[in-house]
Amino acid sequence: MIERTLFSYLTRDATYYPILTITGPRQSGKTTLVKAAFPSHEYVSLEETDMRLYAGDDPRGFLDRYPGPVIIDEAQRAPDLFSYLQAAVDRDATPGRFILTGSQNFLLMEKVSQSLAGRTGILHLLPFERAELEGNLHASPDKPGALFTNKTSALKLWDTIYSGYYPRIHDSSIPPEVWLPDYIRTYIERDVRSLVNIGELERFERFLSLAAGRTGQILNYSSLANDCGIALDTAKRWISVLKAGFIIFLLPPHHRNFNKRVIKSSKLYFYDTGLVCHLLGIRSPEQARSHPLRGALFENLIIAEAHKIYTHHRMKPPIYFWRDRTGHEIDLLLDEGGKLFPVEIKSGQTVSPNMFNSLSWWCAHTGTPLSSATLVYGGTDFQTRHETALRPWFSL
Repeated sequence: MIERTLFSYLTRDATYYPILTITGPRQSGKTTLVKAAFPSHEYVSLEETDMRLYAGDDPRGFLDRYPGPVIIDEAQRAPDLFSYLQAAVDRDATPGRFILTGSQNFLLMEKVSQSLAGRTGILHLLPFERAELEGNLHASPDKPGALFTNKTSALKLWDTIYSGYYPRIHDSSIPPEVWLPDYIRTYIERDVRSLVNIGELERFERFLSLAAGRTGQILNYSSLANDCGIALDTAKRWISVLKAGFIIFLLPPHHRNFNKRVIKSSKLYFYDTGLVCHLLGIRSPEQARSHPLRGALFENLIIAEAHKIYTHHRMKPPIYFWRDRTGHEIDLLLDEGGKLFPVEIKSGQTVSPNMFNSLSWWCAHTGTPLSSATLVYGGTDFQTRHETALRPWFSL
């Protein structure tokens, strides 16, 4: 098993809470991780019809059969079980009794918030980080500047963007163009259909592809709805479905305006660039490299990587973007306890002076030292230019 950053936090938190809840997208490695972390726990999957019926029809009998320590996989499949779990841990709050996993975050967290508040630790497992895939876990990003510290990588940039970071692609050496279409079909048929009443699954799949074409852009619900031929409320609901399934996340704008009128809408990103490439019809790393959205793909890679690193270290990602009404923009703004660290993201491998323009303007306008700024680019060198750190894409 490839070592995961979350492993140490999982075993640590199992000494604090009687229940741990691990959520994340399908095929992110949740089952593999919890089995490795808790090898002495019994294991039961509610994906199996007989177990699901058992837990749903007779939750008290089910928990008598599995009193703990036990791993209950896809726990949201038996929603009535959660009230009985609450009663069980109120009687016996031994830490680590129940390990729950689920890939439908909306359903799972709804039941957790209703019945298990204060009784469970909640962890999110996303697809691999670069560091996990290469076997050199990233240090906790708990200090300013701690993100961009990795020095070497055996990975190739556009191969990585094209393949993405889902574990099955790398563990089983399955070509992305083979695995990803099946993943999308499974996600839509199983998760989407159970979350909302979507009669036209083909239209939802088109909606998903249209969202991929807006990667790295300000989310405009009206435009997305019009292009897909659906109502505005439907577009908003479907975006919520994609968020609940850990397909997309929204990067919020930073609230500080520095006496400027700032954009207040969020930007849309996917957790995995391989998924974006497939939805855009990209069928090779070479196509990704020359695609009109190559800059957005590269930006998505970097921002999703930052999101995963913070999330896997049990921290709320303090990541934002900043844009004013006149067009000045910072791609990524790290807010470390009120101190801001601007990051510009450029896909080019050749560094030109104009790459630093946005950072220079922003630092001058806000009184931020240039030494706090970072330019992440598609090359391989570590340098300091114009007092600004220049870092390669794999430094995360």
